[in-house]
Amino acid sequence: MKILIFMLTTLISSAIALQQFAELSFEKKVIKFPDSPEGVLLQEYVKFTNSGNAPLLFETYKVSCPCTKLELPKHPIAPGATDSLLVTFDTTGKSYYQDREILVFANTKKKSEKLKVKVKVL
Repeated sequence: MKILIFMLTTLISSAIALQQFAELSFEKKVIKFPDSPEGVLLQEYVKFTNSGNAPLLFETYKVSCPCTKLELPKHPIAPGATDSLLVTFDTTGKSYYQDREILVFANTKKKSEKLKVKVKVL
């Protein structure tokens, strides 16, 4: 019985130790565009690092407004590698303070990460 418990404990410990996940670490999670006139297309690259121990694969993203878009890398990001996403915000038809949230889905342990876009449209 002791041998069975020892073997089971060893097997579970090994399985936990071998789990590998990508980890998405953004250089900044809030993109603050300068005050901008209505009708302007704003863009900014956001750097990130895969600080996990498995290749990072982006799946999709979700926004509440079609005025906000994101270009995701289509290739795997190696552990320790740095790359960037392109965030685009269209001010057409917008006014005053705009605060948008982007959910980025990837093969990370948390499954999603949040980015925010902020701008005052004049």
